[in-house]
Parts: sequence; C-alpha cells; structure tokens
Amino acid sequence: MEYVFPPLPVQSLPVAGDSRRFALRRIFCVGRNYADHIREMGFQPEREPPFFFTKPIDALVQDGETVAYPPLTENFHHEAELVIAIGKAGADIAVANALDHVFGYATGNDLTRRDLQFALRDRGRPWDWSKAFDRSAVVGTISPRPGQALPGATRVRLNVNGETRQDATLDTMIWNVAEIIAALSASVTILPGDLIFTGTPAGVGPLEEGDKCTVEIDGLAPITTLIGPRA
Repeated sequence: MEYVFPPLPVQSLPVAGDSRRFALRRIFCVGRNYADHIREMGFQPEREPPFFFTKPIDALVQDGETVAYPPLTENFHHEAELVIAIGKAGADIAVANALDHVFGYATGNDLTRRDLQFALRDRGRPWDWSKAFDRSAVVGTISPRPGQALPGATRVRLNVNGETRQDATLDTMIWNVAEIIAALSASVTILPGDLIFTGTPAGVGPLEEGDKCTVEIDGLAPITTLIGPRA
C-alpha cells in the first residue's frame, strides 16, 4: 500500500524485564482525583463521577528527554501521576472485574499550561489546549502488574531541582484504579495499549527553563525531565 506521506511511527514504551515494548493506542487522563489538589485549584472536593480528557499519542515524552518551554503560556506546570497501562479490552466493566484489564503501571507527569487552562475554564470552554499540546505527556518504563492494584501506601513524589513539590499516597485518591477503569469503560471501549493518567495530588507548580523535574513512585521506574529554552 502506498501513502500520500509516510505514516507516523508507532509510539511505544519500554517494559521492565522484557525486551518487547508496549505499543500505545490512546492516552486518557482523569481530572481532579485528589481532594487536596481540588482545593488548591479553587474547588471543593466531591465524589462526583470522574471526568476524563485526552492527550495525543505523539505528545509522549520518555525518561531523560528535554521538553522545550511551550508556547502560549507563562505558567507551565508539573503534575505527578500514576499511569495505568491497559492490557485487555473491555467495555462497561464492573469495578469488581476492572483490575483484570491492568497490564501494569508507570510513573507519569501531566505537563500543563496552567494560565491557559484557567482562561479557558473561566470562559466555559474546553481546556484541552492547556493539556493536549506537543510533548505534554511524560511517561516512564512500564512495570508489569497484571491484574493487580498497587498498595494504598504507595507514595507519589515530585521534585524540581532537588526540592520536593508533591508528596502523597495512592490511598488519598478519590477514585481508585478499579473505579477509574470501570468509569472510563462505561463511555468508551478500552483496548490494549491505552494509558490512563490517574490524577495529581496537591503541590503542582511552575517549571522554568533549565529546571530538572523528577517524579518517583514506589516500586516503579522514576522519570526525569529537563526543561529547555522556549519553543
């Protein structure tokens, strides 16, 4: 088959302990899943149904890469997150069966143009443009944990230039991994290769040119991102 222009290469991530790579399909993200982060964004936490937004697959950034300070923002933020890697297809999945669809987990950083997000939100417009920009989805090596949940005491930590900014445990999420998968699958069919960012705890903050940002999650490979000059 011939194409008008060459198709894009398959986006993929390394898998711990395996020479094979995890081919990616879609990137979903949960909004407002930690009560303390909801408060710092100016809202009161409620256990309402989770909502989702997406990032393009080619927004992927892997460990150790440099991300140029993006355009259209003066308030570029980090958001440390646990990422679920889906390994089994399903739709309208019950919470009790949701972990069966987990292939594994990775460390993530949901890079955000915060000032643009607030401006769009205040006008009642979708804020995809604040989230789904080039090189905005940092994801590390996937650690296989088929059918498993991580312990609630698992810590999510982020530091910038060695200074801790975010530090929380997974048991402070409003919606846990199984509930997130069930809620997402009620709207769309999930398939192997899908990633789900699970939300960020409090402590989000600005990144500047020259910063070194590191995210660590207990038991998973860390990720480090360097912030380069403006694009």
